[in-house]
Amino acid sequence: MSILTILLQVCKALCQTYMSSSELQYIVEMSGQRLLPVPNTDNSIPVSKRLQLLRDKAHAWFKVDIHYFETVPITRLPYRFRGIKFAGGHLYSWNAQEDTATIFPILPKSSQQSIQRNWLPGTLCSVPNSYNLDVFMDPAQNLIAVVYVVDYETACINLGALDGDHIHPQAAGERLFLLDESENHHKTIGVRLKGFGRHIALWRRLDNEQWISSDETWQLQIWDWQHSMRSNSILSGVVPDRFDATFDFCFLGNDRLLVITFDLNLYSIEDMSQTPELLACFLMPVSLMLRCLLPTDDIGYSSQPQIQTRRTMYTSDPTHRLLCLTASSSCADSFSSTQVFIISTRIFFDLDGMAATPIPWQHWGPSNTRIFRHPYHFKVHISGNRVLQALPVGTRNSESMLHLMDFSPLAVTNRRGLGRVVKEPSTIYISDSTGRSGGSLTTSLPYVQVVFSDRKFDSAESELENIWIDQDRIYMLNTDLEPAAFGSDPIFVKQPIGKLEVIDI
Repeated sequence: MSILTILLQVCKALCQTYMSSSELQYIVEMSGQRLLPVPNTDNSIPVSKRLQLLRDKAHAWFKVDIHYFETVPITRLPYRFRGIKFAGGHLYSWNAQEDTATIFPILPKSSQQSIQRNWLPGTLCSVPNSYNLDVFMDPAQNLIAVVYVVDYETACINLGALDGDHIHPQAAGERLFLLDESENHHKTIGVRLKGFGRHIALWRRLDNEQWISSDETWQLQIWDWQHSMRSNSILSGVVPDRFDATFDFCFLGNDRLLVITFDLNLYSIEDMSQTPELLACFLMPVSLMLRCLLPTDDIGYSSQPQIQTRRTMYTSDPTHRLLCLTASSSCADSFSSTQVFIISTRIFFDLDGMAATPIPWQHWGPSNTRIFRHPYHFKVHISGNRVLQALPVGTRNSESMLHLMDFSPLAVTNRRGLGRVVKEPSTIYISDSTGRSGGSLTTSLPYVQVVFSDRKFDSAESELENIWIDQDRIYMLNTDLEPAAFGSDPIFVKQPIGKLEVIDI
């Protein structure tokens, strides 16, 4: 018997084993859709049924009826709807000027725990002589975090439960303490507060009140809020003396942090007793003002079912999901477009052969990224391996049309003939942060695209203000327009009221 015959028989036996085993097919399907099982969920559903549901849900995304939706009225939200955030099937917002906040569920299902609450001025933080700087909410963990400053000098973070005025039951205490900067006379002039699971991180931009140096500095401190109120996990640096200086950060799973300046610096935060360890520095092709967008619908599901806002059997794999970076130019003649980098997070976990020394774009970017260039008023949101975009179309880009892209390996199979498969490389001409040409970049991360061309948004009555996507739904926030006049010219003014259109998949 020849070796070829033996190999064919082995392959045939493996194929038969796979086709006869729902468990094996379910494992492969989960991996191909870049999903992980959620612990402590109901396993009473047969594996064969779960497999079919998983495949049918993946296919349903390619045949969404954009005209079939439920409507939720939206009122009393921030002017022009700025500051609205989406997390765990909820919308929440904080109005810095009024010091008010609100959170409410979006068409919650009977199996979900929902949180609805409003905070009046002075109720987010009751510390005397304090001023709130930022608010973070995570309905999946029933958590609210408020960073504030006392007498414009001492900064702290209060932790609490979203559903009441009590200390969070899983928190190590009520307050997170920052590194004492009193001797250095640093004044907080800007903050950014984010969280993921058991981690909370605060970035601060600091000014030297004694004018010893003209340089501003930044500090990023990370806490394991479930185990300690203090932290030695701190990064810091000098803010570049440049008008286009930028800074952002995001969590990649429970043990990695990506710090975004002009390049991407990857840190390990597994050991919270020490300074984060630099694992790698990924160089961007040109100097860009980058902003990070990361999925928030399943960032910190709880192991305790009673505080889960979403009862689901799976969640996206943090080692194989998408990261979205947007870059705008500060040059006046370049504001008409924004560059969008869709990056697979696998590159931040597969570090074999990579050192902490800078990794050139050519070595990591082209095969792990897909770059797009859109008019500046486009909209984008990501969930797992899916990207939802609202792109301008029509005369003078006066209308918007939804585009859905699926970057998971099994998207080609689950589309079942729908959508367009994009495997060939694409080349985009980019601009750096000053507006100068940065040349052309070719990227090749494959995806499947569906364009919902049978409906266009924006009209004389309403305007598409924002979009979100999670595992089960598409959300479209429309703001009402009211006719008005500016001199002799008719105009339309946005009103602080609108509607949220929700599409179940």
